[in-house]
Amino acid sequence: MDRKELAELIIKLADCSGVSGCESDTALVCLEEIQKYSDSAIIKNGNVIAHFGKRTDNKPHVLIDAHLDRVGLIVTGITPEGFIKADCIGGLDRRIFPAQRVIIHGKEDISGVICTIPPHLKKDSAVLDKDRIFIDPISGRDDISEIISLGDFISFDSPCTELLNGRICGAGLDDRCGIAAVIKAVDCLSGCYDNLPYSFTVMFSAQEELGERGACIGAFDIEPDISIAVDVSFALCGGENPRKCGELSKGCMIGIAPSLDRGLSKWFIEHSKEYDIPYQIEVMNGTTGTDADRFSVNKGGSRAVTLSIPLRYMHTPAEVIDLSDCELTARLIADFLKAGDVK
Repeated sequence: MDRKELAELIIKLADCSGVSGCESDTALVCLEEIQKYSDSAIIKNGNVIAHFGKRTDNKPHVLIDAHLDRVGLIVTGITPEGFIKADCIGGLDRRIFPAQRVIIHGKEDISGVICTIPPHLKKDSAVLDKDRIFIDPISGRDDISEIISLGDFISFDSPCTELLNGRICGAGLDDRCGIAAVIKAVDCLSGCYDNLPYSFTVMFSAQEELGERGACIGAFDIEPDISIAVDVSFALCGGENPRKCGELSKGCMIGIAPSLDRGLSKWFIEHSKEYDIPYQIEVMNGTTGTDADRFSVNKGGSRAVTLSIPLRYMHTPAEVIDLSDCELTARLIADFLKAGDVK
């Protein structure tokens, strides 16, 4: 898979709707992609799962995970005037809501705009209250209540755009770029799965944004010895604390945290140094807010680590990533599965 193919895959995945709790369309696309490499790929309890290599007692089993859901909204009401009342799914910043374009996924997809008062008529610049999220469905139909129902999901209408110098902007890059990195790693290992020092399972998990729910049930079933959570983390743009952020195009962010396995973190750092692979360290002082938190305590437990792709403007319709960071993350995953020398 070359860079052009990787970019096309990221955009294809990111432009699926797949709001948490309604990920079936994204799961089907992910299933189609991973089936190119595994005959065992299935969708189970909302997760896409594919096994590689023969699992034996003398081979540690590795779980490589990236979540397939994205943040969005849900319909909570319809006013007599035909406006749609909504609430958030996942950690969204309501400061960016006014005038955003969305797609309401009812019996058919309906475009809409989050209502906003023109600045000339505003008394202040207060953040939109969660009880005041209304959407104007711009379909021009009188029968809107026959198309849209309470509980329908809503996604941001912000298709991905390729920027200069290998960067991509759009909604849904969290964590579709992580899925693409995992698929690229699998592609790099194509044809040698049975000869690796590890057997491994790829999982694209559901409902991470709602508390890592898919990761919990998936890991319980798979029982891995080692787990790698591939996700995104904060990339520096302006105004943030640089100690809490990575940088675009500077490589994968290797997690270090009390809840993670220090030996795994050390392996990825030392391997990156030895082979001059650009990397960044992400220090967290407790849990990680990723699927790794579920893996480390699930059932009998698992050694867990995070590999994160730097991403600007997280949980907005204009997330930004750099392709080189995805490529470097994929390389670290493939190198780990080939090495088999973690302490």
